[in-house]
Amino acid sequence: MADKFDVYAHVTSEIIAAMEAGTPPWRQPWTGSAGGAAFPLRACGEAYRGINVILLWLTAANRGYSSAHWFTFKQAQELGAHVRKGEKSCTVVKYGTFEKEGEDGETRSLPYAKAYRVFNADQIEGLPEEFYGPKGIEAKDLGTEPDAELEAFFAATGAKIETSDEPRAYYHPVRDIIHMPPIATFLDAGLFYSTLAHELTHWTGHESRLDRLTVGRDRQAYAFEELVAEIGNCMICATLGLVPDFAQSAAYVESWLKALKDDTRLIFKAASEAQKALDFITGKAKPEEQKAAA
Repeated sequence: MADKFDVYAHVTSEIIAAMEAGTPPWRQPWTGSAGGAAFPLRACGEAYRGINVILLWLTAANRGYSSAHWFTFKQAQELGAHVRKGEKSCTVVKYGTFEKEGEDGETRSLPYAKAYRVFNADQIEGLPEEFYGPKGIEAKDLGTEPDAELEAFFAATGAKIETSDEPRAYYHPVRDIIHMPPIATFLDAGLFYSTLAHELTHWTGHESRLDRLTVGRDRQAYAFEELVAEIGNCMICATLGLVPDFAQSAAYVESWLKALKDDTRLIFKAASEAQKALDFITGKAKPEEQKAAA
């Protein structure tokens, strides 16, 4: 009998391989790049979430896909289209619950994760034209001046952002403030806002918000939070049409690799926490979109 497919180990091994090759999967593709930076979309137009965003970004980057849309084999057939012969699918994860009766006679809902396979629209012939081509937001050349729309977005979150000549960007959990160097000191404004997005993800972890940060964190917890902030940064930037800054130290990458190898579910946890952070931030900054999606 074949071994049971371990979806957690499969996903983690793919991400570890990408990181060891020198390009963590959430670092590309981005708006303005060959693959675009749109959030991957299901056949129905609904956006994928959590770990599936990373998996599909990784596949799109490696294979050069430009469409944001993904279909199962059957969904393509239902639209009168067909997957080209020889095309390889991408594994994504479906989450759900099932009912199971315990020894005490009580019925409980238990979670499960199940793998299934999808194809990008670029692998499929005969789809309606709107499914082809990049659907992301065009990259912005912001120069060194503040962007009014982006300023309004970050201000609407309610985060307290301080600026001084101190050449460091950080979130201070005790004071509950984000510190940023002046925008004029950045090579371009896009780098400023992507750095701010990273710190804003940390900000969501405060006990008064998502309560993700822990007191007296050890190195593993610190590395995990940095991983959450890195992925959250990418998700926020993709939402805003920005290109994130990935000038992460080798020490962080080494810590992430070790942590991922020790715990095959860690990347799922980090992606889930990053998605929660994005939902929290957009819920504050874009409440009308949250209502429309509800």
